[in-house]
Amino acid sequence: MKKVLVVFLLICLCLTFGCREKKPASESDSFSVLIFVTGVLAGSPPYELMAQGAAEFAEANSNVTVKVYEAGFNQAEWEEQLTDLVSSGDYDLVLGSNPSLPEICENAGRKFPNQKFVIVDAFYEGNPQISAYFYNQYEQSLYLGYLAGLITVSDMPLANSQKKIGFIAAQEYPLLTRHMVPGFLAGAKLADPQIELDRRIIGNWFDANKAAELASSMMDSGVDVFTSIAGGAARGLLRTAMDRGSYVVSYNVDEYDLAPGAIVGCGLMEQKKLVLEILGQALAGEIQYGVSKTIGIKEGYLDFIDNEPGYMALPAEIREKFGAFIEDMRAGRVNYTIPPL
Repeated sequence: MKKVLVVFLLICLCLTFGCREKKPASESDSFSVLIFVTGVLAGSPPYELMAQGAAEFAEANSNVTVKVYEAGFNQAEWEEQLTDLVSSGDYDLVLGSNPSLPEICENAGRKFPNQKFVIVDAFYEGNPQISAYFYNQYEQSLYLGYLAGLITVSDMPLANSQKKIGFIAAQEYPLLTRHMVPGFLAGAKLADPQIELDRRIIGNWFDANKAAELASSMMDSGVDVFTSIAGGAARGLLRTAMDRGSYVVSYNVDEYDLAPGAIVGCGLMEQKKLVLEILGQALAGEIQYGVSKTIGIKEGYLDFIDNEPGYMALPAEIREKFGAFIEDMRAGRVNYTIPPL
């Protein structure tokens, strides 16, 4: 009788504490997403749009949960933070947006081979845990540079005679140095082959005062049209452009209202649109891993915002030339070669 009672108790304990058959993941209705932000959301439009897209997707799909994690500006800590987060096994998908993320995700993925990662704004192939979407930033740089070139050789009030444009960046990385800066200069030279580029590096993504100092120094050397890839630090450039008088063309988002009269052109990156599509495919199990897709203006993920007062205030001659150029870009009629990364 005692033996029967012991067996009965063991069966009860087994049923209570986990000896039941585990429900297959394919039958689960829940889907958990980690938005891994390499920096902070505030002042970084691509990250803000990524988080907004994920939040909208979760709102529209009650079985989806989203956690946004801001990893801060110390790049040396990103891999350890990501590894700690995925070690919990809580996330079906990690979604990030940074050209430096593929290697970090690969290293974390070696320890957790079932974890899946999707990275936008990066090129990476061959890893079965990683899917990448590569914005053609050489292309966006080309048409923003062309607009900057048209302005610097114009007779607009703040343009001078030196044919010099400026590029302020937070730090050096391959996409910047091999695609964005060369593309920006190449576009400007389509307006005038004699145009020169002054490039400066801040050293981080948050020091607006340093960006303001660099912008002021560049203006002293003759720069009259700027662009930047600097996150929150770019606010220093905008402040200087408004205070001292120069023009700015911006990447990725509508920033006309941030510096009225100074910002005269804004590119558009359809980050939220892409994130919504990615999450829909991920939820349906349709993401293809191990590959990278290149997307640009012809595919509908990059463009230019040409219906805002900041742009419409440009002289008609400039808008006519640039409008024709951007239409050719949209139609795929502009020939160019993307440099290797």
